[in-house]
Amino acid sequence: MPVPEFDEFVTTIAALRAPDGCPWDKEQTHQSIAKNMIEEAYEAVDAIEADDVAHMREELGDVLLQVVLQSQIAADEGEFTIADVCREVNEKIIRRHPHVFGDAVVAQDANEVLDIWDKVKLAEKAQEPTQAEAVEQPQGLLQGVPRSLPALMEAQKISRKAVSAGFEWETLDDVWLQVAEEIYELKEAYKAAPKSENGKIVESASHREKAAAELELGDVLFAIVNVARRMGLDAESALRATNRKFRHRWEYMEKAARESGKSIEELTTDEQEKLWAEAKQEEASLAQNDEEE
Repeated sequence: MPVPEFDEFVTTIAALRAPDGCPWDKEQTHQSIAKNMIEEAYEAVDAIEADDVAHMREELGDVLLQVVLQSQIAADEGEFTIADVCREVNEKIIRRHPHVFGDAVVAQDANEVLDIWDKVKLAEKAQEPTQAEAVEQPQGLLQGVPRSLPALMEAQKISRKAVSAGFEWETLDDVWLQVAEEIYELKEAYKAAPKSENGKIVESASHREKAAAELELGDVLFAIVNVARRMGLDAESALRATNRKFRHRWEYMEKAARESGKSIEELTTDEQEKLWAEAKQEEASLAQNDEEE
């Protein structure tokens, strides 16, 4: 259905970039506001995870602002327009959902949809003329994964793309064996590295030992990402949920400490652990009340 509000918004942003528009907006380039796209996207995710509908609407508007403003900058430079962006993404969505817009493919569940999506993307890559092809260097499978992504999210995308090309363990148990192997190698790297009195790895003359241990730690994390993928879980969402849980428990501990006339730093380890247990108990009670309601 027509969305006149969208057209009105596009007109508003064009006015900001017009010769008699806003001095700040007129000065912006793709590069100068690139980081805003990331910031606004994360703020939108925070609102979504908090189930704050009103805030979500506002933050999605801010994300849309970045899309429209970047498109207007491109239009001013003669590169493309917001209409081009909408048309191309619409064509891509239709192309990548043959189980909805075609009649030769069927998807029974979400996992099959993801498989179809990956296969269509691979076919697209094979057909796209690229600058790399012009010098007889075909584009690699992983070149479409942005290096600027958070590392955990990047690992998930790399893993999925590799699997779409058939690079996969046969069973989940095989992935767990890989995790165990990577943990063993991390422990061995830690043993070999020079350490301070508190057990932290210190920089050596060559820095090789610490770098080796960091690489092994990365291998452990990457292996866990593959476990999550095989289980049908999202590692990024899982870690964000754990971060929220820890924040909630820590805030409970700080509040309890203040009510006792102390700061969290002044508590003994036993006192901190007692408050941690209380925070967990409160969390469990709230969850049980939610279930009963």
